[in-house]
Amino acid sequence: MILSSSLRDRISVQRFFRTVRVLLMGAAVLPVLSLSLPQPQDRTKIVGAPAMTFALRSPDFSDGANIPRAFTCEGEDRSPALEWSGAPAGTKTFALIADDPDAPAGTWVHWVIYNIPGATHALKGGMEKREQLADGSRQVRNDFRKAGYNGPCPPPGKAHRYFFKLYALSTELTLAPGASKSAVEHAMEGRILARAEWMGRFQR
Repeated sequence: MILSSSLRDRISVQRFFRTVRVLLMGAAVLPVLSLSLPQPQDRTKIVGAPAMTFALRSPDFSDGANIPRAFTCEGEDRSPALEWSGAPAGTKTFALIADDPDAPAGTWVHWVIYNIPGATHALKGGMEKREQLADGSRQVRNDFRKAGYNGPCPPPGKAHRYFFKLYALSTELTLAPGASKSAVEHAMEGRILARAEWMGRFQR
């Protein structure tokens, strides 16, 4: 069968338009396919590590556990060792307050120490009982009217809770000698970056 030139031209034109339609349909499908395919990860994105939690602990007793007699008035009455980690950036000093909210006469102060240098991560057991320490830390008088630490000494009866509260501060505190716990707390206002806590119990 011999096709005329005009017929051949019409067939060629029809094939051309069919090819164009196929190409256009393929182009419309590509964006949909690209959305359904897994996208490559952006490896240039830097994900920051989560901030560490400011935490306090004592190797001498577990949180919420009984405080050994060595750290009470029935033993050597020495301060327990304390360790901490995760202090926030900008910490210049630390302050520690240890007290008993279960005392019959109201919260009883056992220990207040402040201006602990910001590079410090621990307090050794048996801290010296004087107002000025070699590293610049200062200790105020507790409710036993003594500088430094005096341990649990509750009246006979139910167990008392003893909270060791550590504060990360943005500055050094300037206080007059003989300052009280309330004076330290007042000086810390607006300067606390983080707070951590450890609690022990004691019963006589």
